[in-house]
Amino acid sequence: MTLLDLTTRPVTNDRLATLPVVIVGAGPIGLAAAANLVERGIDFVILEAGDDIADSIRSWGHTRLFSPWKHLVDPASRRLLEAEGWQLPSPERAPSGTELVEDYLVPLSRLAPIASRIRTGAEVLAVSREGMDRTRTANRFTTPFLVRLRTAAGLEELTARAVIDASGTYRSPNSLSSSGLGLIGFDDIADRLQPALPDVLGRDRDAFAGRHTTVVGAGHSAANTLLGLVQLAREVPGTRVTWLIRNARAVRVSSSEGDELADRAKLGGRVDAAVRRGDIELVDGFEILRARRAEDGVELVGQRGGDIAVHGTEVVVNATGFRPNLDVLREIRLELDEIVEAPKRLAPLIDPNLHSCGTVEPHGFTELTHPEHGFFIVGMKSYGRAPTFLLTTGYEQVRSVVAWLDGDLAAASNVELVLPATGVCSTDLGGSSSCCS
Repeated sequence: MTLLDLTTRPVTNDRLATLPVVIVGAGPIGLAAAANLVERGIDFVILEAGDDIADSIRSWGHTRLFSPWKHLVDPASRRLLEAEGWQLPSPERAPSGTELVEDYLVPLSRLAPIASRIRTGAEVLAVSREGMDRTRTANRFTTPFLVRLRTAAGLEELTARAVIDASGTYRSPNSLSSSGLGLIGFDDIADRLQPALPDVLGRDRDAFAGRHTTVVGAGHSAANTLLGLVQLAREVPGTRVTWLIRNARAVRVSSSEGDELADRAKLGGRVDAAVRRGDIELVDGFEILRARRAEDGVELVGQRGGDIAVHGTEVVVNATGFRPNLDVLREIRLELDEIVEAPKRLAPLIDPNLHSCGTVEPHGFTELTHPEHGFFIVGMKSYGRAPTFLLTTGYEQVRSVVAWLDGDLAAASNVELVLPATGVCSTDLGGSSSCCS
């Protein structure tokens, strides 16, 4: 049986038919996959590593999304919710991450057909096939998947007819090291590191107030944090802000003439203005090699202009972007693009050198298919290292994948995608930060 044959119909047998689909991650895409499975009467279990659903979003819940409510709710999920009396919040208003969780994802997760199938505190450690590693081929596609997880009670293994990995990438940031390898000296400075999108003006305020913070990264997450730190510096004396980038210019953030996305240009304009005023110290062309502990904080050691350079600071925010955690999939046969680590057929459609969030073409199970029959990576993780993901895209992915699992090839192949024209990270002018949804 060829790969082309496998993409046109799911393989099943009497045993597989009795097993659930395992969904990894109880974020918006994982829960959308569950809603689609509910509508089609397919059994499933959701494994969420966090103590509650949407654990990653809760970490940056203070951040306002760029997209409005009308682009943030999965159609199948909406149908299930509205049947129970739920109403879509103001369609044209962009919510914060916390609002997305509390006003949409929590009600969705509490629907009886979904709530009974969610397991929180269940960290997936590995995925394989029952009794066989990735080298064995005979009867592979009629053999159940084996999912190993860690819970408070210890290690456990589940079998599944299919696996949908919607675990996202927020918990696996890119390295601060310009080489992409783990940062030398990371353990020595770990207590001085903050993840992307910290709550500078709220929950995490004490970590930054009155200190010198260096934000590393050239994207919109970095810009949002920088603007929050500038505001904090106005309120708390002694607060300093440095922006460190490895290129000569932060092309993705800095404003430019002819930018077709006005809000993106405004975000860049605000950061550029803060640099010109001296509210932000810009250190460009700095390639980080290693880090070390200093008496008053952290020293980042790197190359700048061909010479060794040292940058001293007290706190470092890693806003260098994210990458998929592929370690758990070592025994799964994947076909990934060699550059962005997205599924091979999907990668050309999401190449950040060619596309913004709003110019991605419709895609579904075909583009997400791997040599491992019945295994799919969806949502942000399916985009690998590309930063152009929108929730709307992920919802269409799981609709198509679930239709294929149900043997409905016509519905699975009929992919449609209507994206907002301004689908990149931005901030509103009122000072609330926002990002791609």
